Amino acid sequence: MRLGVCYYPEHWPESLWEDDARRMKALGIEQVRIAEFAWSRMEPTPGEYDWGWLDRAIDVLGAAGLKVVMCTPTATPPKWLIDRHPDILPVGADGRARAFGSRRHYDFSSPAYFEASQRICTAVAERYGKHPAVAYWQTDNEFGCHHTVVSYSPAAVARFREWLKARYRTIQALNEAWGTVFWSMEYRSFDEIDAPVATVTEAHPSHRLDYRRFASDEVARYNRMQVEIIRAHSPGRPVAHNFMQLFTEFDHYKVAADLDVASWDSYPLGALEEQWFAPDIKARWLRSGHPDFASFNHDVYRGMSKLPFWVMEQQPGPVNWAQWNPAPLPGMVRLWSWEAFAHGAGCVSYFRWRQAPFAQEQMHAGLNTPDNRLDVGGNEAGQVADEIRNVLAANADANATVRSKAALVYDYEAKWLFEIHPQGADFHYPRFAFEYYSALRSLGLDVDIVPAGASFDGYSLVVVPPLPVVPDDFAGRLEKSGAQVVFGPRAGSKTRDVHIPANLPPGALTAVLPLRVWRVESMRPNVTEAVILEGRGKDGEKDGENVGDGFARHWRDFIDSDASSALDVRARFADGHPAYVRSGACHYFAGLFDDALTQRLFARIAQEAGIETIPLGDSVRVSRRGALTYVFNYGAEAHTLDEVAGNAFVIGSCTVPPQGVAIYRS
Repeated sequence: MRLGVCYYPEHWPESLWEDDARRMKALGIEQVRIAEFAWSRMEPTPGEYDWGWLDRAIDVLGAAGLKVVMCTPTATPPKWLIDRHPDILPVGADGRARAFGSRRHYDFSSPAYFEASQRICTAVAERYGKHPAVAYWQTDNEFGCHHTVVSYSPAAVARFREWLKARYRTIQALNEAWGTVFWSMEYRSFDEIDAPVATVTEAHPSHRLDYRRFASDEVARYNRMQVEIIRAHSPGRPVAHNFMQLFTEFDHYKVAADLDVASWDSYPLGALEEQWFAPDIKARWLRSGHPDFASFNHDVYRGMSKLPFWVMEQQPGPVNWAQWNPAPLPGMVRLWSWEAFAHGAGCVSYFRWRQAPFAQEQMHAGLNTPDNRLDVGGNEAGQVADEIRNVLAANADANATVRSKAALVYDYEAKWLFEIHPQGADFHYPRFAFEYYSALRSLGLDVDIVPAGASFDGYSLVVVPPLPVVPDDFAGRLEKSGAQVVFGPRAGSKTRDVHIPANLPPGALTAVLPLRVWRVESMRPNVTEAVILEGRGKDGEKDGENVGDGFARHWRDFIDSDASSALDVRARFADGHPAYVRSGACHYFAGLFDDALTQRLFARIAQEAGIETIPLGDSVRVSRRGALTYVFNYGAEAHTLDEVAGNAFVIGSCTVPPQGVAIYRS
């Protein structure tokens, strides 16, 4: 457990550097990330490098006892490079190149940019790969930010055609897989295939999904190139990339496979404002963030990181990029920091050391104000540093790995497919995955978030949010695990080529779910369907309408009545159709249920799996790590911990105040 900070020596007079480094160390900072946007200072003109300023900055930081996270600067290609190779610029769906003047203005498929990136990465790695102060590396910065994963440039289309040739081998195989006979879309050669954009009406769904798969693979290819260069010139030093919160535009599992550390950038308040949450939810958690949002991302990135994951950028105060940007409540920067460690983080790094008084991010807070005084977040970071020392002194295994009893399957391709084939305008895969996760966390469960290709051995409960395409061996691995398994609607509803399975959904899952979904419907936001648990009868009627035990929203599957006769029907819709069925250890939800009903059903299924649950409500969350239990209070009222001895506490006490943290020996 250690703290870090993001620092930009090129933004400040050199006379400040030594004092900055001294104050960082005194505050409890141990590592400093630098140079991810400094290409124009490293190479001010083509082929002419200026390393002097960066040499001195690294030496100053190292002399203060700080470890440096050295970055490749490829997120911001300089103007001279764009002028030389304008084809580097990505092309939007409107056919226009995106201009120079901000950041991430490059196309992953551009040959010119790939070569330029190889050169600058090699130069940086050769220069600093064995510097004693450089302990870690970061590739690029926030791959795909600002909608830059998918480009429709000539270079991207050319590489897409090659990608298709490798995938399908023959054009006949592609035509058959896509079903191009529909609307007379058959191709004679791969060279006839363009990007699926600017069509009169929707482009072919198989074409669109393959383009998303291709674009994702281009990100992985580009990152792999950088990692290989770094490893060649800086052996033994871990390599990270800073992913983004709830970002799904490329397959992060594939990119993380080439890294040592999966890190992410945590901005709970900006995320709350920018995501799907209803206005009343945004108002309630305005200055704290949703209690499950940061932890969801922690668990996503913990699951794909070889070493303990990091938070590379932790929000220290108000940000600048959301529609509205509130200030965190006192205590929240401390709470967010400890919450990351409770989920297994090896480092929490704050963005940034000092608020910049110029350019696009001048309204983004830092640990220090622009006039160089410690801000609220800076004081709380110092408190966390002191507490880390106390915790580690008392518990050397405070960050020991603990495998959860519950797992949630998270799949990037599912998001792309549902975006291409939503069938309902608000069918939003990340939201539904998050809501299942939140229901599990509200029951006091620690959750591992895993890919569909993971081993499920050792888990007692596996939750699968809507997963349209399932691996061939998915059902077998789940059955072998012996876990209770919960499937959301639309499971197994498509083949890998985006066809309806020949046996209808759930397709290959019929091996463990002997049912047939013969019809589906999506529901408007103001429409719900009552759900009645079996054995309750049909009481609860009000004004002639059955209120039920809960309701379905967004989506509904119709399960064949003949097939369902062999199933244990545990809940029905008001019209009698099955809403929740069980076959052996497998449970199928035929709709997306309201939060209360989802929690109720998860609690019941967890009990059947032999897992103890604790109803926490929506304000308090608990995590377990090593021999420690962590408690976080997002609410407005104090929370009391019963049956915990006072001498068990390492931080806090039985009374956890609002925005408070308690840590005790389990």
